Amino acid sequence: MEEQNNGGAVNPEVQPKPAAQAAPAAVHGKTGLWLKLIAVFYALSLVAAIAVINKADAARKSRPKEIDISDLTGLSQLKKDAVAVLPLYGVISQGSSAHSWERGSQQIAKRIKTLADKKEVKAIVLDINSPGGSVGAVQEIYSAIKRAKAETHKPFIARFGEVSASGGYYVASACDLIVAQPGTITGSIGVIFSVSNFEELMKKIGMKNDTIKSGKFKDIGSPTRNMTPDERKLLQGLIDDSYDQFVTAVSEGRKMNLEAVKKLADGRIYSGRQAKENGLVDKLGDLQDAISEAGDMAKLGRNPRVLNDTDPFENILSLMDSKLSLLGTKSLTDAVDMAPRLEYRWSGR
Repeated sequence: MEEQNNGGAVNPEVQPKPAAQAAPAAVHGKTGLWLKLIAVFYALSLVAAIAVINKADAARKSRPKEIDISDLTGLSQLKKDAVAVLPLYGVISQGSSAHSWERGSQQIAKRIKTLADKKEVKAIVLDINSPGGSVGAVQEIYSAIKRAKAETHKPFIARFGEVSASGGYYVASACDLIVAQPGTITGSIGVIFSVSNFEELMKKIGMKNDTIKSGKFKDIGSPTRNMTPDERKLLQGLIDDSYDQFVTAVSEGRKMNLEAVKKLADGRIYSGRQAKENGLVDKLGDLQDAISEAGDMAKLGRNPRVLNDTDPFENILSLMDSKLSLLGTKSLTDAVDMAPRLEYRWSGR
């Protein structure tokens, strides 16, 4: 019974406490439950860890004493050893930037060094399907192969797909072995410098180009006028020097007499079988044959583990280039850069 004062009001001093005040006790009860659960899980994990350690220790003690740990380490290493396959597809150019996703010669050169520096990579197969490209870009990849071979002494094997002509062949000449399909288009050893001339077209549409230059050769290769005899002579000297570098690289790489190379190096193309007959190719076969040869040279056997170094973005660009070629359209590289350049390139593709 609640007490009432004379006015009939309830006395607050003797009222029961509100039910909400009992909540803190419930909270403390839940916290205690969680702490107990955590303690149980922690204890179980300790028991499990001790069991695993004891089991591993028992296994170690039961291992036969005659097994040498170093031998097991060697076997493990053999399983890791591999032949790396690096694709080199499409026109070879330096590219317009240093972005890692751009398929330029700088990125290819870096990938060659990265693969060659890996301990588990014992040989590298260059899967080449290229008509060549600009002189500087081709020589950058060639130099990267020569440097990697000198530093690591690992074998490089070139595999030719549909086409490995001009600069594609220049790159391959740095390798220790070349494998081509019987029908691969290869060769085209030479240099080209192409210049378009729109002078007559500009006259028809009433367009004229005025050039202010510091010397008579400053606008050499201009598409707005005809080439002068002096310009043609200068460019021919440039081409002759680049050609000499090409045939020298082939002579050294293929261990052929320089004059013998020059007889084959008039720009003509060969089938893979013809190239083999002329000493430009070592063996006929496909990519698997090239990998098997690499396995033999690296002492990994004819069926080595393969490490594929592929760039999905590069594969997409290569596919687009191939489709454009089938349609008779300029490749993506040509579409982006129409400037004249000195090229180790077969212009038939």
